[in-house]
Parts: sequence; structure tokens; C-alpha cells
Amino acid sequence: MGGAIREIALGREPRDWDLALSDAADLAHLEDVFGRRSFLLGKKPIQTHRIVSEKTVLDITILEEGIEKDLRRRDFTMNAIAFDIRRDLLIDPLGGFRDIEEGLIRYPDRDTIASDPLRMLKAARHYAALTGFILHPELIEAMTSSRHLIRKTAPERIKYELDLIMVSDGVHRGMEMLARTGLIFEVVPELEALRIMDVEKNFSLETFGHTLLGFSFLHTRGGRYLADRGAAKDVGYALLFHDLGKAHTYSYDKVKGLVHFFNHERRSQEIASAIMERLRFSTHEMKRISILIEHHMRIFLISSAEATEKAMRRLIYRLEDLTPELIALTLCDMYGSSGGEENPSTHQVIQNCDSIMAAWRESKRKPLPRLLSGKDLLAMGFPEGPFLGSCLDTVRDRQVSGEMKTRQEALQFAKEFLKNNENAERHPAEGPAVDP
Repeated sequence: MGGAIREIALGREPRDWDLALSDAADLAHLEDVFGRRSFLLGKKPIQTHRIVSEKTVLDITILEEGIEKDLRRRDFTMNAIAFDIRRDLLIDPLGGFRDIEEGLIRYPDRDTIASDPLRMLKAARHYAALTGFILHPELIEAMTSSRHLIRKTAPERIKYELDLIMVSDGVHRGMEMLARTGLIFEVVPELEALRIMDVEKNFSLETFGHTLLGFSFLHTRGGRYLADRGAAKDVGYALLFHDLGKAHTYSYDKVKGLVHFFNHERRSQEIASAIMERLRFSTHEMKRISILIEHHMRIFLISSAEATEKAMRRLIYRLEDLTPELIALTLCDMYGSSGGEENPSTHQVIQNCDSIMAAWRESKRKPLPRLLSGKDLLAMGFPEGPFLGSCLDTVRDRQVSGEMKTRQEALQFAKEFLKNNENAERHPAEGPAVDP
């Protein structure tokens, strides 16, 4: 029953199966068949037994009041269908099979959302994942008027649904629905400041608007640079958060008639970090997404003219394996800003993106050798600590830019680096006189 029947009806192979048993003793038989013990999910009175194998997940409900009552508790009518194996009979009390044929996502009744507000995000997720499906107008209205209820949901559950939306081929549809119903502003209230700024400043190129439009290009333009679903998820979140700082860094140059958002990347990163903490992102996710946000302007900055080989190498050195994801983020941001239109600027950025990607692949094929190690510097008399790391970083940066190629050059530089530091400690710069 449930989503598995929907997937079969759509010509897909389900991985997750919902089973309903009228006899609790049959659970032991299923455990024997799959060679796995079940474990409990949920709280009483409604609990689910789950069995996980290599390719299949079984969620098993022990019926107490009949299958139809169980189906009426389901989230959407397309998931409220069961097949009686013994009687070879389809059980469809809510017309879910017809809704699948018509491509309609509909809820059984309004209490469906009140009983579990996460279903509002699930509706947006199905809308993103099921090509050709639409949400019933009553469901959209309920999501809009009940959006505040999502605050009662555990952040881990919210994050799980957002993850699934981010990796869906129709992520732009899902994000547009979250914006249309206002749900995204309940989940990430920090985005509201962007929307307000767009209205108050009467921006023709809306800050939040271009972010939202950018999702249309996550898979179409950025997809060929992304290795897997995890990479798409990183880029999706980085896109959602990348301009949050603009609402707090707005300035207007009256003389030149220009709007500025100086250092908005850093402010965006700070705000995004707080959001990701709140929604229980993993440390690994937070690190990657923060790096993408911090550097999301880098490719644009080196694309104002033809990107130099030195600038590209430095970018790759800073981003390492996140380089392809930064390219994808750049394209989403760019096409969101241009409305998907091509112009000389977009052509220049694309050309540089391809050059950066080629250079990144070459760096993976032939990585630069390390010229110096920490042990080398300690042997020369360097103290442990930031000073040692600063020297190594500078050596690596000059090697990446092509200014330093041999170990001998690196050793000579390190000697001068140490000597200059010792001189600075012996003869510190005199500060300004201070009245007693």
C-alpha cells in the first residue's frame, strides 16, 4: 500500500514498501524472509515496524481498526491505496488511483495537515519530484493558511524534506511552491528581509526573485558539473543562502547612482551558519556550504576580463574539490540574474567556467608536489603555531600562482620569512605617543 502502489502505477520500481498486517504474528515471518530484525518507529498509538535490507525498506503497520481507517490517516490520496494480496483486490476509498492518473496531489481532509504539519513540505517535495503533477487548490490554500504550524515540527524532519526537494529534478517547482505558500519564510525567516528589501527598494532585479529563479538552472545548466545528488544539495542550499547578507549591507551611492552590497558574502555566510545550526545540518555540510557562499563572487570577479591562468589556479587551490560546485552555483546565480538570457557577460563567465573546470581536472590528474613540510620549517628554527602555518600557506600560494617552482626556492623563501619575523620581534614598530 501507500507510495509503492503510486510508484508502480507510474511505471517505477519502488524501494520503500508499506505493508499492513491483520495478524501481528506475520511480522516474524517477514523478518525470517528478509533475514533482518524489525525496529519500531513513531510513538503510540500509531507505531510502525521497519525492516531494512540492502535494496528494500519495509514499513509495517499492525492493523487494529481495519485497512480503510488506516488509509484515511495517510498524507495524500495517491498514497492512500492498498492491495489485498489474499483477495487480489485494490482498496481505494479516497479515489487515489484516479488522482494518480490525473496527476493530482490531494489531501484526504484538512485535519491531515493539523495532525502532522510536515506534510506541507512533503506536498512541495512530491510536487518537485513528480513531473506533470499539480497540487489541488484546496491543498495550496491549506498550506498557505496553516504555514505557521511548521514551526512545531522537529528541525531534523524539516531538513530531511528540504534535502529531498534540493535533489529533485523539479527543485525549482518545489522552491516556487514553498515561496508561493510562504512556507519557506517560516522555515527560513531570514529570507523575509530580502523580500521586504526588494519591495521597499523597488528593485527590478529582485534579490530574492533571482535566487528563486536560479533553481531553474541547478540541473539544466549546473548539472553537468555536479558529481552526484550530494553535490546538488550543497549547491542548492548555497544558492538559497548566498545573498542573505544583502539585506544587511545595502548602500546607495547618490553621486554615481549605484547600489552596493559591500562584503555581503561574509554576512551571508554568518547568517547561513546560524540557519544551518538551527536546522541540524552536519558539520561536513556546513563547512562545504559556507565555503561556497563565501566564494560565490569569485568567478564573477575574475571574469570581468579574461581570467588569467594564475587567478584560476589560485581559485582551484582555495576551493579544491568544491571547484565544480562553485561553477554550478555561479551559473545558477548568473542565469537567475539574467532571467536565463544570454549576453556578452554570460558568454565570458561560461568560457571562464569551462577553463576553470579544465584546469581543475588537470590539477587532479597532475597535483602539484609539496615543496615544504612543517617538519622542514621546525628544523630551520620555526616555532610551532600560526607563524609556521602562515609560511607554508604563502609558499603554497606562490607555488600555485607559478611564482615558486623548486624546493630550493621554497627553502630560501622560508629562511627570509623567518629572518624577517625575528627582526620584527627585535625591533617592533613604535606606536604613536600616548598622553599619560
